[in-house]
Amino acid sequence: MQSKYQSLKEQVLNVGSGFIISATVWEFLIKPLVNEGYLSLDSTLTITCIFTVTSLIRGYTWRRVFNNFND
Repeated sequence: MQSKYQSLKEQVLNVGSGFIISATVWEFLIKPLVNEGYLSLDSTLTITCIFTVTSLIRGYTWRRVFNNFND
């Protein structure tokens, strides 16, 4: 079981890396596709799906890293 400190450290790294990853995904993947125009519902859902998938991957990765430290 994780200590409170380990849980806090995991979440700080998760949120911090999420900020960096989302800013990078926006700047180099989403923004060039959008061309700063009006976003349709399809575009909005696509962007939301991209961020959701990257968040799932990020969260899973950090959880595996911290679980390996506890073994």
